[in-house]
Amino acid sequence: MVVAERRAGIAVHIATCAGVGYFPIAPGTAGSLVGVVIVAAVGRAPFSTGGASAILASLATGIFAVGVWAAGHAEKYFGRVDPGAVVIDEVVGQIITFLAYPGATWKWLIAGFLAFRVFDVVKPFPARRAEQVAGGWGIMLDDLAAGVYSLATMALMRSVLKWG
Repeated sequence: MVVAERRAGIAVHIATCAGVGYFPIAPGTAGSLVGVVIVAAVGRAPFSTGGASAILASLATGIFAVGVWAAGHAEKYFGRVDPGAVVIDEVVGQIITFLAYPGATWKWLIAGFLAFRVFDVVKPFPARRAEQVAGGWGIMLDDLAAGVYSLATMALMRSVLKWG
């Protein structure tokens, strides 16, 4: 029993991004900011654009995999489906938003942050359907979809509007 409790504690710690998910107002927004900070840090490191994109893709993949496990345990711990304190899904979605442009300017970071938050709240198809998948998969997949929508939006803005 002690091992199961310890595992649940680690999983909840990961799922809430070390407690960021307990932020009293808009915890999902706070979790998204964690993703933006990760993107900004990688984007400012001395990597080529391709290298930074590869690092972000690797981080998103790894965090997603761990997030499925952690979010599933956190659901059981909190006793409800997709608890608000679980924000690791927002971190992944936010990282995905910037895969095509990891060296984003602060204006671009704000635009991507806002785009992701809109898609995360609105949940266009298939995000709403993905949210209905059981356990940690459902928690993570809807934000994966929102991140892909945000990535496409930012790529469109960059190519059509020549902005960013």
